[in-house]
Amino acid sequence: MNQNIYERSQIWFVTGAQLLYGDDAVAQVDAHSRQIVDKLSAGGLPMEMVYRGTIHSREEVTAFFREAEASETCVGVVTWMHTFSPAKMWIHGLKAFHKPLLHLHTQFHREIPWSDIDMDYMNLNQSAHGDREFGHIVSRLRRNRKIVVGYWQDDTTRKSLADWMRVCAAWGDQQKLTIVRFGDNMNDVAVTDGDKVEAESVLGYHVDYVPVGDLAEVQQSVTQAEINDLVAQYTSEYTLAPNALPDGMDRKRVIEAAREELAIRKILEVKNAKAFTTNFDALHGLDQLPGLASQRLMAEGYGFGAEGDWKTAALVRLFKVMGRGLPGGSSFLEDYVLHFAGDGAILQSHMLEVCPTIADAKPRLEVHPLGIGGKAAPARLVFTAHSGKGVAATVVDMGNRFRMIVNCVEVRKPEADLPKLPVARAFWKPEPNLEIGAGAWILCGGTHHTAFSFDLTVEQLADYAEIADMEMVVIDEKTEIFRLKETLRTNEVYYWMKK
Repeated sequence: MNQNIYERSQIWFVTGAQLLYGDDAVAQVDAHSRQIVDKLSAGGLPMEMVYRGTIHSREEVTAFFREAEASETCVGVVTWMHTFSPAKMWIHGLKAFHKPLLHLHTQFHREIPWSDIDMDYMNLNQSAHGDREFGHIVSRLRRNRKIVVGYWQDDTTRKSLADWMRVCAAWGDQQKLTIVRFGDNMNDVAVTDGDKVEAESVLGYHVDYVPVGDLAEVQQSVTQAEINDLVAQYTSEYTLAPNALPDGMDRKRVIEAAREELAIRKILEVKNAKAFTTNFDALHGLDQLPGLASQRLMAEGYGFGAEGDWKTAALVRLFKVMGRGLPGGSSFLEDYVLHFAGDGAILQSHMLEVCPTIADAKPRLEVHPLGIGGKAAPARLVFTAHSGKGVAATVVDMGNRFRMIVNCVEVRKPEADLPKLPVARAFWKPEPNLEIGAGAWILCGGTHHTAFSFDLTVEQLADYAEIADMEMVVIDEKTEIFRLKETLRTNEVYYWMKK
């Protein structure tokens, strides 16, 4: 569902130079730049990198950045100063550009040619000079950007560029994202609410609303043929529990789950929405909480948040786009039960809505009573998350700013079977341990909901926060509570002064 984001997006690469060294030098700069872009592109970048030429004047720079800003395909720009580029000529262009920016600090030749180097070589190959000039003006303009330092043929440099490209794709997606809330936020819950106007201003996405009654009405347009086709998909993709089989006592619940999924899909398509929320307290006209639909739609790349949590729905969508094609998977999750034995861990789950992309085996489709919401027993996919390291993140509204909180975690195999817990789950140890990790999360004001990924890195989330100019706090193996308190106090002063 989200693959077209990468197919229709481009990163533009532009090189800075000047005419001081003559036409021959400019021709070499251009040829070297083309070779770099061709080589990088041949290495399997997640989207197309397009070389847009070498620019030498204020007029060219300004025209380039205005075109990049207006382009529907350009989601970010990479700059490189092959030789010296006087940075005052970049001012107007940079001020007109608001998309992600990466400054590549590299050099065409890996090593100094000790026996042959002369002043012509020095004048042409002076990225060490030109990139500092350009870097100064970007800093002077207080312009956030990513800086990658490394030789352009090295795998580490290519990976840094590729990881940043994923962030650019996700940022571009968020600028056009519509989130549908089926019902409102759960009554009196503070952390899942927030300023939707400020979110659209700062983060780009739009939060819409659809009454649950409208969803119930759309269900009436779903045909039996559509339901039959979808239930056949369930049968082929999952292992069905006995009560969910054609002759099972709860088969009707599976059929109604399919009806709800089809209705939700219809509304999302009409709204061109790529994320949504539900609320177990707002199910008027529905047979059951649409947990199976939420799980399946997340697996296709939709963002999701429970209890009207639109900020987490946006973040899950961000993770889905950023991690497209990567093997580990991502999901909406919630902190449930603490485990103080050993070095401590937390059981993550939700009532139903955990994405099967993180499953360790083929999910099992089961029907069980929910015990909340007052509706029929809902269908759901039951599985355990596979093991591995990952990141859990949330975005909270602090009143004068949004704060992203990121915790590095280690997902483990549960210490015993869970025969009486018929929901999907993950069992993880927060870094550096349960006491500090959980305490730090609470200190930062973190939610009980998270977006989780096995594939993404702290650096990628930091790149996203940098682009959004949003506060970010990381909880990892180095976290100490007293130092974290100092950081939060300093951040408070900084953001109040900035506001």
